[in-house]
Amino acid sequence: MSISHETSQKVLLFSSSYNILENRRNKTQSHFHYRPANGKLSFGFSLMELLVVMATISLLLGILIPALGKAKSAAMRIRCAYNLKQINLAVNLYLNGNDDTYPCAQDPLPGGYWLWMGRGWRSFVEPYLSTKIDEDNPSVLFCPQDITAKVKFESTSYAYSMAFYHSPEQINAMSSPADTYSNPQQSIPQQSLDVKFPAEKILIGEWLSSHLRINPDNGWWRWKGARNYLFADGHISFVKAEDILPAQDDLPDANLTINGIKGMDCRQ
Repeated sequence: MSISHETSQKVLLFSSSYNILENRRNKTQSHFHYRPANGKLSFGFSLMELLVVMATISLLLGILIPALGKAKSAAMRIRCAYNLKQINLAVNLYLNGNDDTYPCAQDPLPGGYWLWMGRGWRSFVEPYLSTKIDEDNPSVLFCPQDITAKVKFESTSYAYSMAFYHSPEQINAMSSPADTYSNPQQSIPQQSLDVKFPAEKILIGEWLSSHLRINPDNGWWRWKGARNYLFADGHISFVKAEDILPAQDDLPDANLTINGIKGMDCRQ
């Protein structure tokens, strides 16, 4: 039986391809074999080659693991900033319904909390967050990296500046962190139009340095760490404590900003 020219060409092409693959396989195997005393070939990696591979993998892990940790921390910081963005929307809704006046009440509140603490001011914005907030359902009031608030502050991670419910004159008369939780003064409502530097005045911010942890962490009363802050104009910034302007108590304390609502906490 005669074979057509086309079939003959296909057979030659297959044979040629097979030879090429076989040659490549033989070349590859020649790099990974040794000949023991019995004269038979044995394929595999040498001990030195395995050590080199293991060292390379260890080096790569040493580079990748810290990078993954930083990426996770950055993601949590962004999520925290998103919390503050939602809080800002709630504050704006509150302002719209209350003659552009910021949350204000007599300190301390009936529950014994000071208004600037998270458990104090949150009751004013909670109705605008459409959810009941407590330690088991912290909503956007809880920073995902805050390891303290869940136990100590009923899952509320953010503080509210006293400058928004005391007059500038009252704030300028305070000179110690103790003035924020003792010897209470009559609260005076402040309006949004009275904020002189809205892009530089902190409205609400993380109390602890959850994304750049320090020990001990005294919140706004220490020149270390960094925090997410919501400013009066609505923008959020991650600011180091050392970049905050000294307040009346000579600390990076947004509660006692010099000139209160008419002052600034940092130059953006």
